[in-house]
Amino acid sequence: MAQEQSQRNLDTANAEFWAELCGTGLARHIGVVDESATSLARFDGAYMDLYPYLDRYLPWHSGERVLEIGLGYGTVGQLLAERGLDYHGLDISPGPVSMMAHRLRMLGVEDAATRVTEGSALAIPHPDQSFDVVVSIGCLHHTGDLAGAITEVRRVLRDGGQAMVMVYNRHSYRHAVMLPVQMIKRGAWRDRARRAEFVRATYDAGSDGTAAPATEFSSIADVKRMFAGFSEVHARRENFDDFVLGVRGRRLAIPRAAFLNNIARIAGLDLYVTATR
Repeated sequence: MAQEQSQRNLDTANAEFWAELCGTGLARHIGVVDESATSLARFDGAYMDLYPYLDRYLPWHSGERVLEIGLGYGTVGQLLAERGLDYHGLDISPGPVSMMAHRLRMLGVEDAATRVTEGSALAIPHPDQSFDVVVSIGCLHHTGDLAGAITEVRRVLRDGGQAMVMVYNRHSYRHAVMLPVQMIKRGAWRDRARRAEFVRATYDAGSDGTAAPATEFSSIADVKRMFAGFSEVHARRENFDDFVLGVRGRRLAIPRAAFLNNIARIAGLDLYVTATR
């Protein structure tokens, strides 16, 4: 009972935190302040420029029934819907649900409001084996029960269906090297709770600096264990930080794009997992 109450409290905290759309910082940086088709297209272009490898993880074709979990600003959902997939979305917070429904309406989807649902990835409100594809980018590791969320993903996939899930890499350069150094510099390492909050805020923070309520990190071995019920599993490292080094008053800065096709494959921030049920 206490565990159930704890999960409900976390769900409530997640719903409140993610009401501010994931990607809001990027939107403000490029001057997107409304939800017009022109502004959202500008956001989508900037988003895909940041993650140029993302499109190759979305290979599905017209007619397949897809569920996206964790909707954010709706860029990935729009890409999938534009390809003619039978798109459905799920998010724990009403903000992303509203944004995705808005995008679907702009695409001319008549039943847009019923295709996007507010709910938990730990209790997906769809029947067993009801989707050909499940996509979730940067969401399931915030639920408080990543393994349970993956079990739910498998439940709603049809036999032979595919999942594409992005989770944070526990053995990334940021996590293994940069964060410990920063915590020591700021004194955050002394207190366990402060240390955990510092790490969460480094990955996901609201515009007021508040850290995401929960974040779980995984190794490739963890991924293989959690996806053990799938017939085939592949995990690939992607993404990297800008590299900034100050030496004797001089600042060396190398943009992250320089690392995406080399070091990111070894110590990247994210694990992109593709799995077949």
